[in-house]
Amino acid sequence: MKRIFDLILCVIAFSILGVPLLLVYLAVKATSKGPALHWSKRVGRNNEIFLMPKFRSMKLNTPQVATHLLADPKQYLTPIGGFIRKTSLDELPQLISVVKGDMSFVGPRPALFNQADLIELRTQFGVEKLRPGITGWAQVNGRDELPIPVKVDYDKFYLNNVSIGLDIKILFMTVFKVLKSDGVSH
Repeated sequence: MKRIFDLILCVIAFSILGVPLLLVYLAVKATSKGPALHWSKRVGRNNEIFLMPKFRSMKLNTPQVATHLLADPKQYLTPIGGFIRKTSLDELPQLISVVKGDMSFVGPRPALFNQADLIELRTQFGVEKLRPGITGWAQVNGRDELPIPVKVDYDKFYLNNVSIGLDIKILFMTVFKVLKSDGVSH
């Protein structure tokens, strides 16, 4: 049922966001060198690595670590990088991963391939069985500001309470958080 829900949402999202996707793609290409999409190695369901697309908001020489681990993340932003991150427009290409089945709309955010502590703790509690999401319970409760054990506690809660109702609640909370957002980290 969750997969069908994801595919229906993708059809709706692509029909509404087709033009914005194209505009962001062109804006990224026009304002910085390199490809418009960045394909990030992420840990998916059952700890399998997959490539997750995002609109590139960081310069080409940016280290492959979580943004909050960079000493001065702003120095790596492209001219429109801050804006597309603040508005979460950089996340839109992840719809491709949802269609492919690598991701869901809602689930734990996929860890970077080198976040061993997060991967290990999620595996310890069975969270790796879930398909990662564009948004999740931890994202609407603090995102990257959360310490890893707290983030995994939110992931465990989601694992134990997965339902279409909870997914809808998280999606609405995500929209509210994005509209309210004044900063960027993800």
